[in-house]
Amino acid sequence: MIRTRFAPSPTGSVHIGNMRAAIFNWLYARHTGGEFLLRVEDTDRERSTREAIDTLLKAMDWLGLSADEKPLYQSTRMEAHLAAAEELLASGHAYKEDKGGLGQGDCVLFKMPEKDMVFEDEIKGKLKKKAADTQDFVIVRSDGTPVFHLANVLDDIEQGITHVIRGDDHIENTYRHIALYKALGAAVPKFAHLPMIINAQGKPYSKRDGDAFVGDFKEKGFLDETLFNYLALLGWSPGDDREVMTRDEMIAAFDLSSCKSSPAQVDLRKLQWMNGEYIRAMKPEAFAEIAEGEVSDLGKNLALCGLLQSRVKLPSEIGPAADFFFNDDYEYNAKAVKKKLLKDGVFQTLEKIAERFQTLGNFDEPTVDKALHDFVEENGVGFGAVMPPVRIAVSGQQSGPDLAPVLAILGKEKVLSRIAKTIQKFG
Repeated sequence: MIRTRFAPSPTGSVHIGNMRAAIFNWLYARHTGGEFLLRVEDTDRERSTREAIDTLLKAMDWLGLSADEKPLYQSTRMEAHLAAAEELLASGHAYKEDKGGLGQGDCVLFKMPEKDMVFEDEIKGKLKKKAADTQDFVIVRSDGTPVFHLANVLDDIEQGITHVIRGDDHIENTYRHIALYKALGAAVPKFAHLPMIINAQGKPYSKRDGDAFVGDFKEKGFLDETLFNYLALLGWSPGDDREVMTRDEMIAAFDLSSCKSSPAQVDLRKLQWMNGEYIRAMKPEAFAEIAEGEVSDLGKNLALCGLLQSRVKLPSEIGPAADFFFNDDYEYNAKAVKKKLLKDGVFQTLEKIAERFQTLGNFDEPTVDKALHDFVEENGVGFGAVMPPVRIAVSGQQSGPDLAPVLAILGKEKVLSRIAKTIQKFG
């Protein structure tokens, strides 16, 4: 059975690069009917605090990255790590040395094999390293604590990991780790190195480039399914034009052979677009709950929520988009006023529209929509001469949801009042 793992060293906020690795491991395990495991590499006691570990676990839970076994905490395995170091010393694969020459005690170094190394990467293909380019390395510090390389390999053996899927910044480590597996007499897992996540300049993506941690995106209102979907596409493609995919669709399509070896560039505009697609697909009740969190009592107005749901990409856009519905003292878009209102005949058109609206008994969407169409037809003008001025008059905005439902939600009295105010202000 295929067994993958996510083995972070929690030190605080969770970078999207680390979470991308978790997603790929999770998807591959689910695609193959295997198991996905979590190992918390918490040997750095100063940085791997309980708070940092909880932040990691919450991020995984939010993204639905469920592990199939209880987490293995590396700090509980120190005795096994040190015992393995003694075995390597006994077998001649390791030796002791006062590494710094400072008399602070002997380190244990692993002796790299004196031959060229080669392995088949599941993503990058055949990778080679000459013996002359390898160096012996420390596996136990002079203070008696095991180093990452030894602990990582031993814990993968303990957890029965068959596929190590991690960032390509670990390629150099992989040569060392393969040598350790062989020296320990253990089966060598398959390795797959994911491409680097980069910014627009081709450099590693970091906080300087914008939001870089899972918590940042959650606070900004990105949905968990959005971030999962987007990160899955950073270095992988389903082989067709699909971008917005359900989790089941991603599981069915995912395979290491379809992962890319070239760097994956973060595009925050695309992420926002994708979030908008997920928001549009939400159940109205779920969106109303989000809207209520942004604007008090907005969630109760399902008609208005329905208009906004198809137009916002982030919850933070809900308040500004809905403001003119609740605020009569809205601002006018200066460019829209100049382009669409301050033209000959526009205010006469607005006066006639107001007169038409005044005669309406019902002011629901179908009635308002028919009144607008009848006005256009009877007066021999185009919709462009009617709709934009009315929209600007009642909202101050040049664009927005379909006009008829906007007018119906505002109501007859408010629409007439706002048209009159606009004529008085600019006419």
